[in-house]
Amino acid sequence: MSNKNLRNYFKKAEKEGWAIGHFNISNLETLKAIFQAAKNLKSPVIIGTSESESGFLGLKQAAALVKSLREENNFPIFLNLDHGKNFLYIKKAVDAGYDMVHFDGSSLPLKKNIKIAKKVVAYAKDKKVLVEGEVGVISGSSTILKKALKIRERDLTNPEEAEVFLKETKVNVLAVNVGTFHGMKASGKNPCIDLERLKEIKKKIGDTPLVLHGGSGTPKQDIKKAVKIGISDIHINTELRVAFTGSLRKVLKGGEIVPYKYMPEVIEKVQKVVEGKIKLFGSSNKI
Repeated sequence: MSNKNLRNYFKKAEKEGWAIGHFNISNLETLKAIFQAAKNLKSPVIIGTSESESGFLGLKQAAALVKSLREENNFPIFLNLDHGKNFLYIKKAVDAGYDMVHFDGSSLPLKKNIKIAKKVVAYAKDKKVLVEGEVGVISGSSTILKKALKIRERDLTNPEEAEVFLKETKVNVLAVNVGTFHGMKASGKNPCIDLERLKEIKKKIGDTPLVLHGGSGTPKQDIKKAVKIGISDIHINTELRVAFTGSLRKVLKGGEIVPYKYMPEVIEKVQKVVEGKIKLFGSSNKI
């Protein structure tokens, strides 16, 4: 697996112009769906758990599940702590065996964001764990939004601040806000990406991989253009939750009470969503 570590896949994606799909989970069924999709399409994949999702599933349990799939199948599947805001919790994720941790200090003043990010980088480096930083506040939550979020100019990533943050912290990858948000409108159509801002950010930060959060519902053409500009990691969560919950509600109407009999149909629905994203991101056959 030495040639299949996450750092190398980020370099490969950055160099070749495609993006790794980052898909969030809070249960085994969603993990199985993501892994099967990635395996079918021979694509590296990142599994994400937020503080809430990992709190439900368990940090050590999530790490053990992903590690078992990676080792048993000799497959590049990796685990990231998504939007970690508490240093002690991030530390626990590193110790539990996560491959990457995301420190989200975007709501803090830049100096404080830098200060804590440096602390995270220093701790993670000894364990050979990658660190994702964030500049620009990505609002919302991974659900269907009853009211459309208004993207505020001050929340978008400032290219100069991104450059300063990266130079000071030396994080491995950087999450930026270029007009997306967590969650999805009921219509399924979210705002377009600010591609010009993304270009300016990319000019400032060079070959450091960029991360796009809030990928659910974002126009496909925008995704393709963003990947060409330099997005190397795209987060999807809401669309998986919609597929999972919608399918589960449907199968439960049939009256079956045995989970291993009705869950395969749910898993299949989620798997199809993941396969579509992998193809869109261009990561098929990149192993």
